[in-house]
Amino acid sequence: MDTSIDIKNYLPHRAPMLMVDMVLKMDNEKVETVFEIKETNIFIKNNIFVEVGLIENAAQTCSSIVAKGYFVDENNEDKEGVNVVGFISALKTLKIYALPKVGSIITTRATLVSKFVTDTYSLCTMSCQTFHKEELLLEGEINLFIRPTPALPKKERAKKRL
Repeated sequence: MDTSIDIKNYLPHRAPMLMVDMVLKMDNEKVETVFEIKETNIFIKNNIFVEVGLIENAAQTCSSIVAKGYFVDENNEDKEGVNVVGFISALKTLKIYALPKVGSIITTRATLVSKFVTDTYSLCTMSCQTFHKEELLLEGEINLFIRPTPALPKKERAKKRL
């Protein structure tokens, strides 16, 4: 897939916890996202996007590959009424080299290292790097746990979006 994709199609996150604006590229093993750091972001301190924001951006980028299997069927058609919950189960390695300022646009690239999928949950290890222009900000390996939750009826989904 090489066209821009709304990340909200693959993640349950919404403002103020959504740390990815758009998926630029995604296939079954790699993903690339972009995120503009705004002054209203909850992870801004002294005009800087702090470490936890970079980590959350990387985790959301990484989880979009695994979450995709829950939101899109084998024909690339959207599934209706799907909800998932996910979290970082481990930061295997993590190096933060620099923190971007408000107004920066960061790009995060992630590659699937391993994946274990059952009927009730998915575990994966992802290798990721985050850049501002050509400057490497973050690199590491993240383990993620993702599982589906009961789907809400259409009426409840509409209320939840408000």
